[in-house]
Amino acid sequence: MADRVAEYTSRIQQQERKVRSLSAEIEKLKNPETAGFSSHLEGLREENAKLKYRLNILKKSLQEESSKCSKNMININERLQETFGDAIRAAYPHLENAPLAVTPNQQPRFGDYQCNSAMAMAQMMKSKGQKVSPREIAENIVKNIPDNEIIEKVEIAGPGFINVHLRKDFVSKLLTSLLVNGVQPAAAGPKKKVVVDFSSPNIAKEMHVGHLRSTIIGDSMCRLFEFLGHEVIRLNHVGDWGTQFGMLIAHLQDTFPDYLTASPPIGDLQAFYKESKKRFDNEEEFKKRAYQCVVKLQSKDPAFIKAWSSICDVSRQEFQKVYDCLDIQLIERGESFYQDMMTEVVKEFEDKGLVQVDEGRRVVFAPGCAVPLTVVKSDGGYTYDTSDLAALRHRLFEEKADIIIYVTDSGQAGHFQIIFAAAQMIGWYDPKVTRVEHAGFGVVLGEDKKKFKTRSGDTVRLMDLLDEGLKRSMDKLKDKERDKVLTPAELEAAQKAVAFGCVKYADLSHNRINDYVFSFDKMLDDRGNTAAYLLYAFTRIRSIARLANIDEASLRKAAGSTEMVLDHEKEWKLGKCILRFPEILQKILEDLLLHTLCDYLYELATTFTEFYDNCYCVEKDRHTGNVVKVNMWRMLLCDATAIVMAKGFDILGIKPVQRM
Repeated sequence: MADRVAEYTSRIQQQERKVRSLSAEIEKLKNPETAGFSSHLEGLREENAKLKYRLNILKKSLQEESSKCSKNMININERLQETFGDAIRAAYPHLENAPLAVTPNQQPRFGDYQCNSAMAMAQMMKSKGQKVSPREIAENIVKNIPDNEIIEKVEIAGPGFINVHLRKDFVSKLLTSLLVNGVQPAAAGPKKKVVVDFSSPNIAKEMHVGHLRSTIIGDSMCRLFEFLGHEVIRLNHVGDWGTQFGMLIAHLQDTFPDYLTASPPIGDLQAFYKESKKRFDNEEEFKKRAYQCVVKLQSKDPAFIKAWSSICDVSRQEFQKVYDCLDIQLIERGESFYQDMMTEVVKEFEDKGLVQVDEGRRVVFAPGCAVPLTVVKSDGGYTYDTSDLAALRHRLFEEKADIIIYVTDSGQAGHFQIIFAAAQMIGWYDPKVTRVEHAGFGVVLGEDKKKFKTRSGDTVRLMDLLDEGLKRSMDKLKDKERDKVLTPAELEAAQKAVAFGCVKYADLSHNRINDYVFSFDKMLDDRGNTAAYLLYAFTRIRSIARLANIDEASLRKAAGSTEMVLDHEKEWKLGKCILRFPEILQKILEDLLLHTLCDYLYELATTFTEFYDNCYCVEKDRHTGNVVKVNMWRMLLCDATAIVMAKGFDILGIKPVQRM
């Protein structure tokens, strides 16, 4: 099959080259001096039309063959864009970069998708002195739509909207493929190497809600890239280096003098940090010793490295409790990892004449940025700027990343803008080739709309927050008397699914750029767009086959042999909604806004409810309650909904349960 596809592709490319060559020749022949060659011109035009016809036949065959041999889901929107792109180029070959806009139709009675290119094209042509009505443009586009397996019919509405009706056999075939092959990513380009820098707490400090947002959002981005087949490196750029370690080590030496031979039993690292900071601020002798400890640490004195490692280990254990609860996988690569690379980074900027001296500091001004990067402090030490440049350089040249994403709060957007500008200035990467991006997010607010704090004004400890979620989740389940129908193991699984799923979903369902209000009451509400609602909806969908005594094996067998009938409007609506999954993921890949997936899952769940309320999946005897008829294609629509929801949950980092 691959040979045939390659052959078709080669033939298409050859014929497209021939068409372009002939088009160029026709343009030459339009010159009045060559008017005598009109018969030759007509012959060329006829040959050109034949070639285009053959080309369209080949493209259609190639699409159909690709669909048959591929297990991947098909991005219908992308396929329609290709089809309308071909039509626009055929209708207006001399219009460069013609706008292409294809979207799902918001009014089902007007069709399934809509192409809105005609209006924008009319504006573009008007700016070039050509006055053509959008409707005329739409008519020309429609005339040039190549034969394809997707479109049943098109209609022009209003000033030039092209409404598209999909073929039912095409949608039915895609649903069957989904059920047989499972949820597979749409075919994409080459596999890429992706680095996602997220979570990034500071050693010796508690993780707080800001770290929660970075951890949840970053993990979900990683899961998306992984599902789409890319190689992902999940980096935890922890704050494990700097002058604060001097006071921590000095305090450790005083509090646990035998730390070299026995692991120091630091119970509360946050309290330990506060004690050392208090001494640093109030005891001059301690402050001097803290600075000496920094010098010893930076010179890699073994005793001081041991003290530093002990402090880092205590922090790691605390961080890991959070990561275990939220099922987060990370590779720790903190600031200390890049220490030895910083000298080389500064030298590279100096060798290229990009470093200026400002009041003893060595700084770098990046193009378009008023604030410089400080690469060396006046005392000779390095800064966060130097560390971040070294990290970016390592990711570009050692990791050879194609995509690098930093997930931090929006307050750091300006900093990363300067880092990226400096890296481009020195020639480390071309933004047209390598995608380097800061995915910022807003702050977490309390229900009073102020920064989320405890009643005493302290930062909320993340583990306290997650423990509170577990307690409230169990209370909710017991209110619904789920403890009376679930086994202890099922109840615990439901408790964790709801607690951690709700915390994640509450974050991800908001546009990450905005601030959001943290409210357990809202996130545990099983009405509306919440994880609680979706998890309950999922278990209900999964229970339909179970209550009809249809096992997994029977569904799998039926998937390959049952025609997906989509005659009822609610069946058709649900089928199309299920198949929009690849479109949703493609959009998130472009803008990294995960709330789009949450909105889609909520739409899918509510569309399923409409279908289930209007279409009998299982028909029972009213008197006995016995199953008298199973509409298997509808059971398969239930199954298709569930497997897409499950994959959506997986990308969001949420674990559904079969019973709740």
